[in-house]
Amino acid sequence: MGKRILVRHRGKAGMQWLAPKKGKVAPVAYPAFDSASVRTGKVEAIVHERGRAAPLSRVSFADGSRSYLPAVAGLVVGQELAFGSDAAPAVGNVLPLDRIPEGTAVCNIEKKFGDGGSIARASGTSAVVFSQTGPTTVVRLPSGRSLFIDSRARATIGAVAGGGTADKPFLTAGRRLRYMRSRGKAYPSVRGVAMAVVHHPFGGGRHQHPGKSTSTSRNAPPGRKVGHIAPRKTGRGRAQRRGTVEQ
Repeated sequence: MGKRILVRHRGKAGMQWLAPKKGKVAPVAYPAFDSASVRTGKVEAIVHERGRAAPLSRVSFADGSRSYLPAVAGLVVGQELAFGSDAAPAVGNVLPLDRIPEGTAVCNIEKKFGDGGSIARASGTSAVVFSQTGPTTVVRLPSGRSLFIDSRARATIGAVAGGGTADKPFLTAGRRLRYMRSRGKAYPSVRGVAMAVVHHPFGGGRHQHPGKSTSTSRNAPPGRKVGHIAPRKTGRGRAQRRGTVEQ
């Protein structure tokens, strides 16, 4: 009898499969300020958080409170940031979407006012304010998709810093391992067809092939629940194949 396959082992959960809490700085969100009044904050430092490619900016306010926000490209220590409806649309300032001119690059966008920001927060990413439609604003996301968002939601002017981080090669397997471990991901990953038959349902055989259907029932036992789980459709459709042949 072989040992439990990796997919089944991970499904049990455990500390080795969780993203570590060590090295985390603080929750990243906008301060709970009313957009009607303009508040100013000063960038105290640019910090790094484990498991996050984009740098964070630590912003302090006159009342003694602090907030951590994704640092935008061009932000420097000592820079003053403005929060509110009447703030200027300058890089680093935080404004409601209805106060941002069309065509402006923004990041850390809220889905609704007060959630702290959840869209376009990855390193080097930014969205574009496409058009104003009254109660909602059309935002063009980095993927090219357009999204209607409440115009009262806040966004930061500019693009998130740290662009090009994913283009840098790891060079060594150890660096790749530490990168994946900081995010709670499995590394290295071995294909099922490359395993022995006792270690995976797709393993074994003279050639590397699954040997059976890769579609699996949603109610399959843990040792067999690999491949495409309860797929609606796999492969090409019959009509699509017929059209390809006729062409």
